[in-house]
Amino acid sequence: MGVSPADMENLVTQPIEKRLKELSDVKEITSTSSEGISTVVIEFETDVNIDNALQKVREKVDLARTEIPQDAEESSINEINFDNVPIMVVNVSGSHNLVTLKDIAEDLEDRIESVPGVLDVTLVGGLEREVQVDVDPNRLTYYNLGLEDIIETIREENLNIPGGSIKTSTLRYAVRVPGEFSNTQEIGDLVIEARNNQPIFIRDVATVRFGFKEATTYARFNGLPCVSLNVQKRTGENLIKIADAVNALLDEERNRLPASVELTVLADQSKDVRRMVSDLENNIITGLILVVIVLFLFMGIRNAMFVAIAIPLSMLLSFIVLEAMGYTLNMVVLFSLILALGMLVDNAIVIVENIYRHCEEGYSLVEAAMKGAGEVAIPVIASTLTTLCAFAPMLFWPGIIGEFMGYLPATLIITLTASLFVGLVINPTICSVLMTVNKKHQEQQWLQRFRFAYQHFLGWALDHRGRILATTFGLLISMFVLYGYFGKGVEFFPETEPNQAFIDVNAAIGTRLDISDDIVRQVEASLAGIPGISLFTANVGSSPDPSDFSSSGGGTPHKSRIIVDFVERADRTQSSFTTV
Repeated sequence: MGVSPADMENLVTQPIEKRLKELSDVKEITSTSSEGISTVVIEFETDVNIDNALQKVREKVDLARTEIPQDAEESSINEINFDNVPIMVVNVSGSHNLVTLKDIAEDLEDRIESVPGVLDVTLVGGLEREVQVDVDPNRLTYYNLGLEDIIETIREENLNIPGGSIKTSTLRYAVRVPGEFSNTQEIGDLVIEARNNQPIFIRDVATVRFGFKEATTYARFNGLPCVSLNVQKRTGENLIKIADAVNALLDEERNRLPASVELTVLADQSKDVRRMVSDLENNIITGLILVVIVLFLFMGIRNAMFVAIAIPLSMLLSFIVLEAMGYTLNMVVLFSLILALGMLVDNAIVIVENIYRHCEEGYSLVEAAMKGAGEVAIPVIASTLTTLCAFAPMLFWPGIIGEFMGYLPATLIITLTASLFVGLVINPTICSVLMTVNKKHQEQQWLQRFRFAYQHFLGWALDHRGRILATTFGLLISMFVLYGYFGKGVEFFPETEPNQAFIDVNAAIGTRLDISDDIVRQVEASLAGIPGISLFTANVGSSPDPSDFSSSGGGTPHKSRIIVDFVERADRTQSSFTTV
């Protein structure tokens, strides 16, 4: 520390950047030079193997090591992985002091880290005991001693020395000389040196006490001191399964710990994921029911069943292919299945209806199935291919967004192809065995009226072709004009009502921890009176940004984060947007 940003850029950043520019498949290199810290971020192309890229970066940084000052610290090279954002925050609070709470939190940290799928647990807040030797400079001068003398004396005495072994006639004993300190008095009684047969003890020049280590972070829960545990999962692991395992572990700990100790979970991402998956599953079931009802209304019960069977069969084939391709049922895949749900029966409707028409004309079931499917096979294949072609270009969407959205066209193409196979092969086979013709069947009156009304309107439209085309073209132009005036713009994802909020408090680099704490306390005080907030926790001196490497192995006293949990949606009296 103490090196100016300009010197850091000239002496450290530029030599490293010069070497890193020799790498291939680099999309962008950005750097930030601040007091005593140089941060260089490299963005690679999306098709680059990140493990190989990390190895190449280490090699280039090692080469740049010879060009930067020798007294510079070793470089820290890390992958920016947003999976390392905490999936939940566990707060340990209660009526006990922070030393006791931290001891409990450290035991809990070890247990959570043993849960399969958990990558790391970061502890924030609490106090840690340490032995403090406060040296009096005046006494050192009086005895003509230096700090090195005291350090060396303590280092040489605080040792466990192995002494080999002793053999007896029947046994062998290991010998060791225990020398580690068990209390502070032993440190004070150490002899630094002797002059004129008079020993000089450490207690003569210093005060030894069992105090507290200087805090590097603070944590508070609803304004009260606590210890926070930030839980991170491994890349690719099941978030819901990990969250369930951690919550089960916390339930065990609540039964074991005293009632005065409270364990609270905040910012639990599994709640949002579980809610979204549940909503999507409900939408799939609701959509399936509505599709079957519409089929019953227009085609009758028996024919509707022949068509409806295409839905589960197409889904089954799709799941088999998705599983073979290694796809999980993530949010985009589930949304794609909902999107494809109504299109799954398009092919089956045309084919089953045509087979039924041939049965009414007197053909046998097998002949009707062959003729009915064969007559419409080409149009059905063509209509499906046009739909697939509309989504196929999305498979080649470049970049991170392409990797994310690529699940949508892939799922739709797989699902619609499966429905095409079911419509051309499975549906005719089932109809050739089970279809019957109801000769007494009469079309429902409301459907007859609808058909007659449509025929009448179609006849009028054909008689006024010019007027219909002009009106259609005018409406198209009007839509473009109206959207230009009243359109709300384009966005990747629409805003949804949040369940949590994150308040990042970043002071100037070099700000002391106590000053950052004062700023965060002011923010906490303002949160206490806002309706719609359920819980909030503050982590002072802890950087939540996975791309922030400014700590250089220490804390980030100028960075803090407040995590706010809103009241559950069913219990809110106002929108969380209003609360924000």
